Amino acid sequence: MKNKKPIHIVFIGSAILFGSSLLLLGIIQLVMDTYNLPLVLLGSVLIAMSALFIFYFLIEKHIEKRIKLLYRIIRKGKTTTHEPITISLQKDLIEAAEKETETWALERSKEIAKLKEQEEFRKEFLGNLAHELKTPVFSIQGYILTLLEGGLEDENVNRTFLERASKATDRITSLLEDLDEITKMEIDRFEIAFQPFDIAELASEVIDSLEIPAKNKNISLGFNREYNDVMVMGDRAKIAQVLTNLIMNSINYGHEQGKTTLRFYSLDDVIMTEVSDNGPGISEKELPRIFERFYRVEQSRNRNEGGSGLGLAIVKYIIDSHHQTINVRSTPNVGSTFSFTLEKAN
Repeated sequence: MKNKKPIHIVFIGSAILFGSSLLLLGIIQLVMDTYNLPLVLLGSVLIAMSALFIFYFLIEKHIEKRIKLLYRIIRKGKTTTHEPITISLQKDLIEAAEKETETWALERSKEIAKLKEQEEFRKEFLGNLAHELKTPVFSIQGYILTLLEGGLEDENVNRTFLERASKATDRITSLLEDLDEITKMEIDRFEIAFQPFDIAELASEVIDSLEIPAKNKNISLGFNREYNDVMVMGDRAKIAQVLTNLIMNSINYGHEQGKTTLRFYSLDDVIMTEVSDNGPGISEKELPRIFERFYRVEQSRNRNEGGSGLGLAIVKYIIDSHHQTINVRSTPNVGSTFSFTLEKAN
């Protein structure tokens, strides 16, 4: 009776009860020598019908009522309409409830797993934020303390320490600005102004703006060949931020006398932009987390150079907001290549 509907089970039970009553009443009347077939049949029918209505009433009014209540609990938050629950004895009530409960349990398990993952992410995020703020704050504190203890009167010390404190302050300011930017993105206050523009021309402007930090590390920036009129649709200012973050990343974590190369490829209805370097590279196990906030590969985690640790997270938000994709491929001790797509301009 595993796949029987509740009404079928009631009918089968009533039929069995009818047969049992017929047999029992027949035996009783034979023993009493007053066998009356119509009376036996009538008694059996009355017993079976009574059982039918009793069982039907119990299932309809009690079991079904409780299952409908269970459905309401399960469906809470899953529907915005007050749709009626039309499960009755004529349908496979038990099977429907079983399927719905299994689905609900699976969804709750996924939610619990997601909440645990978010909790771990929150703890790691707070730890990383404290780590990023602690270094410049302690530096500023040390410089000020040295100046107050006599360094302020020494002209060879005071200017140097004030300049270092200013750099540490700039780092904190950069971190707070990036945090503000990424917060705006997460609460949907991030607007994209789509317009056609030449991304090769934009990349050239970004390269020029980063000439000084590149020269300080003897890293050459450029294209693999000459490009003209590589027209895409997007927010020019936001894509400039993407290119700046990616190229600056290659400078911060690249080798001395390294090289960063930009390439553009036409693929169907999109333009793919690649930013490649010959730096230290990223291990395969760390690649899935490279776009997380504050995440840095282990070998560069304690380095003083670098930005806020939010650069790649911001890059991914911007590209996602353009409904496009960004990817990274990397080989340790060989280099890394970041690639993202943008829709072609008509």
